[in-house]
Formats: sequence, structure tokens, C-alpha cells
Amino acid sequence: MKLRTFLTAAAAASALLTLGLPAAHAQNYKSEYRMSLVVGTAFPWGKGGEIWANKVKEKTNGRINIKLYPGVSLIQGDQTREFSALRQGVIDMAVGSTINWSPQVKQLNLFSLPFLMPDYAAVDALTQGEVGKEIFKTLEKAGVVPLAWGENGYRELTNSKHAVKTPADMKGLKIRVVGSPLFVDTFTALGANPTQMSWADAQPAFASGAVDGQENPMSIFTAAKLQNVGQKYLTMWGYVADPLVFVVNKDVWNSWTPEDREHVRQAAIEAGKEEIAIARKGMIEPGQPLLKDIEGMGVTVTRLSPAERDAFVQATRAVYNKWKPTIGTPLVDMAEKAIASRKQ
Repeated sequence: MKLRTFLTAAAAASALLTLGLPAAHAQNYKSEYRMSLVVGTAFPWGKGGEIWANKVKEKTNGRINIKLYPGVSLIQGDQTREFSALRQGVIDMAVGSTINWSPQVKQLNLFSLPFLMPDYAAVDALTQGEVGKEIFKTLEKAGVVPLAWGENGYRELTNSKHAVKTPADMKGLKIRVVGSPLFVDTFTALGANPTQMSWADAQPAFASGAVDGQENPMSIFTAAKLQNVGQKYLTMWGYVADPLVFVVNKDVWNSWTPEDREHVRQAAIEAGKEEIAIARKGMIEPGQPLLKDIEGMGVTVTRLSPAERDAFVQATRAVYNKWKPTIGTPLVDMAEKAIASRKQ
């Protein structure tokens, strides 16, 4: 009996080695890993997570299986808890927003400084350059393993009341914002009434009229069909872009073989590039066809002139200056220099 048990165990170990996975490591692998995504796969953000999971399964020959958890079911309904849950091991991996993680990692507020990044070349200058490397070092120190960048997109303004062309048009508008004090400061400076709530709670609030407006990338607008919940006025102001980060819990990362870690990293880099292309589709092409589609839905689109946009820049400059030392003056200076020398 003992011989048979030994032979069975030996056969199992041999099978694992045949798959290229040492038996000692195999015991540490979970049958399924939980990936947190604040939004579903109808959105570029969620699609990026799906692409990553599929690539990981393919590259590891099924050794690492990932289940997607769109929404906020793993984090008690609060997307700002995601980073803490990831660090604690409640979540194994995530494609997360720099905005949602900024309460725990103050340096991530860099990307939420109003009007820091005037175009996609500026975004790339940060995420793909020395600033991006510094941010990754910070995330590693905070207890997670960052692998690649993605993108939620430029956050544009919509509301149900009237067209917004000047800061004065913001006065009194009740705007849903994410749970970040920097966003509250920005919209307060513009005379609006910022209201923090999760995305799940926001959509019914738009429909009922309890909240007048919101700010999000256009991919969110179209996927969530916000024109159907009263969001009839859109202002293209490009005040903030929202990079995403593909990350893994440190203990989970360390439980994998070096070969599988590299597979997961490469899958994240590839998925990030594909996700960014999806997020920008229609927004940087001539004529911006996505905006024409939105106008066709009965939405009034306001495109700010440089002078009109600059009025918003000036109105929020005090907020920018207030937050610069909190984020880290050297980091902000590095970002400003990278943007000033970007290739366009």
C-alpha cells in the first residue's frame, strides 16, 4: 500500500515536471486567482483585465487561472479600498486606477493635478519615462508588484443642466466625483458642489436628478449610455487623464516560479498596450468620430478654445500649487520637465 502511494505521488510529481512546473512550487499555486476590476469588460479598462487574464492562461499553459471580479464586490462597495485589499491579499491582482489608489499612495495624485497633461504625448512622457519608473518603485515599496501601464482616458465633464464653457458655468452644479480629496478641491475651486460616491451609486443618482453631472472618459460615457440618464451636455476640457496600473499582490507574485512571473509580466505589458489603443480609439483620430456619435445621441458637445481652457487652468491653479508638496515637489518637477520636452 505504501509503495502504491509512493508511486502515485511520484507519478504526480513527474507530471508536474513535464508541465515545466516544479512540484514544490505547484503546491503554492492557487486553483484560481482573483482579479479586481472596478468596471466590466464592456469598458476598455475591464477589457484590459480580460485580455491580461487570457494571455496569462495561454502563456502559462493553464497553470495560472484568473477570475475577473468587475465592480466592487471584493472591496465592500468602495473602490478606494482596492489598493489596501490588494496589499492585504484579499485581492490577488488588479488593473487599478491611479485615482482610486491615490488615498493610500499620495504620489499617484500626480496624475490628478488639474491640467497637468495637455495631450496624450504628455501622458506617455510620464508613464513611459522616468516618472513612470519612480511611480513603480513607490508602488513596490507600498507592497505590490506593478507590471505595466494602461489607461482609462481623459476625464471630460458632463451634466444635465446646461453647456459649460467658463468656470462661472460650474457654479452650483452638483458633480459626482471619485473618493479623492484632490477632486473635491478642484471642483470646489470651480464653484461646483462635488459629491463623492461610487460609480455603482452614481448612475441612479443621475437618473433621479439627485446629482447633476460627472467627469469620466468618453468610453465610460458611451458604455454606460449616460445620455439616457440626463447627461445631455458634454464639455471637452481634458483636465485630468487617468492611467491604470496592472499589479499583482507581492505574496502571490513570490509564490510563482521565475518563468511564470515573466509570463505574467509580459502578458501585462502586451495587454496594457492593447488596452491603451482601445481606450484612445476614436479620440485621437482625425475628426474624433466618437464625439460625432455622441452628438448624434442628442448630446450638446462643447469644445473649448485655448483661451477658454486657460480660464479653467487659472481657476484651479491654487489647487495645483496646494497639492504639489503633498505629492512631492521633486516628482512634480520631474513630470513638468518631461512634459515640456515631450515629442509631439
